[in-house]
Amino acid sequence: MQEMFSGKCEKDKRTGESEKTKENCRTAGSDPLKGDCGADMELNGLSEKITKYETFSEEETFRLGKKLAHDAQPGQIFALNGDLGVGKTVFTKGMAAGLGIRENVNSPTFTIVQVYEEGRLPFYHFDVYRIGDIEEMEEIGYEDYFYGNGICLVEWAGLIRELLPEHTVWITIEKDLERGFDYRRILVEQTGG
Repeated sequence: MQEMFSGKCEKDKRTGESEKTKENCRTAGSDPLKGDCGADMELNGLSEKITKYETFSEEETFRLGKKLAHDAQPGQIFALNGDLGVGKTVFTKGMAAGLGIRENVNSPTFTIVQVYEEGRLPFYHFDVYRIGDIEEMEEIGYEDYFYGNGICLVEWAGLIRELLPEHTVWITIEKDLERGFDYRRILVEQTGG
C-alpha cells in the first residue's frame, strides 16, 4: 500500500469553500501504513485533515483497516462509503482484526447493526444500505452506539449523514481500473475542534 498526495486538496464539499494547495507533501514509498501528509485545513473553526492512501491488494486494504482500528479511541465513529464491490467489507474485517476481534465479520445488511464485544473495545458494525427511513435508526437505538464507549463503523454512512456527529471520521474507498483491478484509493477525513 502506498500513500501519496497530489499536492492539491479540495476543501470540505459540505461548505463549498475553495481549494487549498499543500506544499512539501511527501510520498510514503513502500510503507503502506504511513500515508501521505494530507492536507490540513480550517473550516468553520474546526481543523480538518485529509489523508490519501493507495492500496494494490485486498491484503493492503485489510492492513490499513487494521491500523486505523489499532489507533482508534473509545467513542470514535468511522463513516465508510464506496460503491458495491469496492472493498468495504475487507476494510471492515481489517478494523475488526485491529481491535482484536477473531469472530468472522460480515456486512449486517439485513440486521442493520452487528455487535462484536470480544476485542479491546466493543465494535459496532452498521450497514445502513437498506434503511428506508431515518426513524429506523432510532428504533435500533443508534445513539447508544454512537455515543457509547465502543468503535462504530457505518457502511453507506452518507444515507444517514444528519445523524452522525461532527467528529466522525469519513472514509471513502474508490476503484480506478486504469491503475489495476486491485487498486484502491482510500481517503480518510478527520475533523476536530
